[in-house]
Order: sequence, then C-alpha cells, then structure tokens
Amino acid sequence: MTHRSHFNGLKTAALLGGMWALLLGIGALVAGGTGRGYWIWVFAAVGLAQTFYSYWNSTTIALRAMNAYPVTEEQRPDLYRIVRELSERADQPMPSIWIAPTPTPNAFATGRNPRNAAVCCTEGILQILGERELRGVLGHELMHVYNRDILTSSVAAAMAGVITSVAQFLMFFGGGRRSEEGGGVGLLGTLALALLAPIASTLIQFSLSRTREFDADEDGAELTQDPLALASALRKLERATDHVPLAPTPANQNVAALMIANPFRGAGLRALFSTHPPMDQRIARLERMAGY
Repeated sequence: MTHRSHFNGLKTAALLGGMWALLLGIGALVAGGTGRGYWIWVFAAVGLAQTFYSYWNSTTIALRAMNAYPVTEEQRPDLYRIVRELSERADQPMPSIWIAPTPTPNAFATGRNPRNAAVCCTEGILQILGERELRGVLGHELMHVYNRDILTSSVAAAMAGVITSVAQFLMFFGGGRRSEEGGGVGLLGTLALALLAPIASTLIQFSLSRTREFDADEDGAELTQDPLALASALRKLERATDHVPLAPTPANQNVAALMIANPFRGAGLRALFSTHPPMDQRIARLERMAGY
C-alpha cells in the first residue's frame, strides 16, 4: 500500500492565504473609502480573536451542538478497544469518546490538540457499520486531530464569518458614503463586493474542507492499513444518510464540516457548497491505495 500525495498541504496553504487576502482586501477598500487606515488592522484583529476563540473551544462547541454524551469503557468496550489500538499505533494520547443521539449515521473528531481531543459517533453509525468499517471511520477521524485540521477549519470558519460581517458593514454603511463621494460606480462596486465576498469566502472554506477530507481518508487508511474498510463504510454512509439526513440547525451546520460524510441531503447547486468531496471520488482514491 503506497501513500499518494496530492499536494494537499500546498492547497491548504493557498486556500487559507486566499481567505486572508480577501479579508485584508476588503479592509483596504473600507480604509480607502473612509480615509481611516486602521480599519484593515481592526478586521485582521477581529479575525484573529474569533479564530482563537473557536479553536480553543472547538471540542465543547461541537459536542454541545450535537447533544453528545460521553461513554465509559464499560458501556462501549468496542469503541474503546478500536480507538486505543489506533491511538497507540499513532503514538498519540487516548481521546475521550462520545455518542450523539441521532439516527443519522456519521462521526466526527474535534479538539485543539491530541491531548484535548474527542471522538464522537452517532447512534446511527453504530447500527449500520461492522467493526472493521467502524475502525476505518475512526482512523479517518483520528487523523483529523493528528493533522491539526481542527485548527485549519477553525481559521477558515472564523475568516468566513468575519468576511460576511464586513460585507454586511459595507452594504449598510459603505454604499451611501461612496455614492456621495464617488458616484454610481462606487456604489455599484461596493454592493457587488458586499454580495460576492461572502460567496467567495464560503467556496474557499468548503474547498479547504474537501481538501482536508481527502488527506484524512488517505492518512486514516494508512493508520488502519485497511483502505477498503473505509471505502465500504463510505458507501454505506452515503446510502444511509440519503435516507436519514440530519435536520439542519444553525448549531449543527457548523459541525457538518467536521463529519466524515455530509449529513445533509443535497444535490445540484447545493453540491457546490458541500463541505465534502463527492463520495465516488473518495472511494476511488481508497481503492487505488489498495491496488484496485
């Protein structure tokens, strides 16, 4: 089994750089329009503050959003056995284990570092996967923590939120001033930026999430040494999630990017805004890792 590099580290750096460039570009526009250069630094500081908060509290936020509850080794010896074996193989600390009370089959991991990590399975996924498939899923989730993807997703989510807030600021406060000083072109430019910037930041955020999913698939398959088990689990998850999708709420929509499969039903244009790559592409990569 050979690990195949898709230059995802470079893609991640480029996508995060794009989000920062977009944010600072908006700040520069606001600074130029208001004549106050400090706005660009204000927006950068707000972005850093939101990033730190969401990253530091990522475990609590995600588990609370899914109403998850912790389980002991006596309650779920199968989960503890799998996670302990994989953690020891990776030479990493044992995370806490949680279960989310929903029939939608899924799983996610969260935590600012391996010592503060948590792995959560839904009740639905425990009902449809065998132990070998579940091991593949848990290997995938642990690699999100080991690859520091929680930090990456926290930065991306915070940047997207700040860009949206700044765009709303431009919409409500920037248009009038620019129209008085620069005429209709200034107003139209401001409105266009206010409308398009959040869309651009969302597409970058979701592209980043899809890139990290490919990495976790490959690295998780390396950890378990069983890429076909994860491929089989992904097939089952795609079919089952389509029949029992998660009802979207403001809280769980932020957790969706952490999950191994898109928990919401969506097709067509909505697929463009999916946090996960197409399942057939993920399965094909895993099968190539196994020599198929």
